[in-house]
Amino acid sequence: MIIYILRRLLLLVVTLFFLSLISFSLMYFTPHGALSGASLTDAYVYYFRSLLQWDFGISRINGERIIEQLYTVLPATMELCVLSFSMALLIGIPLGIIAGVWRNKKIDIIISTFALCGFSIPVFWLALLLTLFFSLYLGWLPVSGRFDLLYRMEPVTGSALIDAWLSKSPYRNEMIMSVILHMVLPVMTLAVAPTTEVIRLMRNSAEEVSGANYIKSAATRGLSQLTIIRRHLLHNALPPIIPKLGLQFSTMLTLAMTTEQVFNWPGLGRWLISAIRQQDYSAISAGVMVVGTLVISVNILTDIIGAMANPLKHKEWYAVR
Repeated sequence: MIIYILRRLLLLVVTLFFLSLISFSLMYFTPHGALSGASLTDAYVYYFRSLLQWDFGISRINGERIIEQLYTVLPATMELCVLSFSMALLIGIPLGIIAGVWRNKKIDIIISTFALCGFSIPVFWLALLLTLFFSLYLGWLPVSGRFDLLYRMEPVTGSALIDAWLSKSPYRNEMIMSVILHMVLPVMTLAVAPTTEVIRLMRNSAEEVSGANYIKSAATRGLSQLTIIRRHLLHNALPPIIPKLGLQFSTMLTLAMTTEQVFNWPGLGRWLISAIRQQDYSAISAGVMVVGTLVISVNILTDIIGAMANPLKHKEWYAVR
């Protein structure tokens, strides 16, 4: 197991190195690049040293340090992605198990149809549709932003929900409710695509596990269907899909860019799109490095967790030694 983890960590280091080359090229080979005037070797050495110090330079658009901008926009995107992915797991895992256990039944057809429709809907169209119905027609939810600007919220963690909870304002409860209401539509929009994928993965895994001999043996012992699902099927169907769930994180970051644009959510995706429009290559380079590091790290981490939780992976550990 130690060798397996070390190999994954080595893969992480190598991948981050090549990612740094891509990020560096945006600052060196592009017009008006921050490092375009120096020699190639000196420029990369300076860039690598700055990278180790978390110094991404200064934005040429507003003159602010890029790392300070990242401290503002990154927590907003992570808050949106974490809540959306949690919602996808809470909905997708039970529906996937139901579809896998009662496969080819009416309930399976309904769930599979829902998953197919949700996967096929474009994110921007879904965001506009939800805004039109819940905000403009019913008037239940706000159209854009993270919270009502009438409330003054001191940034502590960067998460609007946590900062509102920690606030000592006399309008604390109203601030929390405002943050929640502003989150509903973006979280719902961003959660649809990963929910459908979780349903598909869990359905296939549950269908495979439900035909195993230990499931049939548990049924012959007179255990109820709920007990079999909770004690045997879930514990064996969930670990194989954990590494695949990590792949959904990169998809969520991509979808988050569109979601943040529609709902005017001040996150990393909206900030990066603005930098691309204004040709701020230092900010683009920092965004590529941050997004790539997040995606690679999450995939490596879920791969290791999935291997530790899946007993079948033990044979692979001994095979590579």
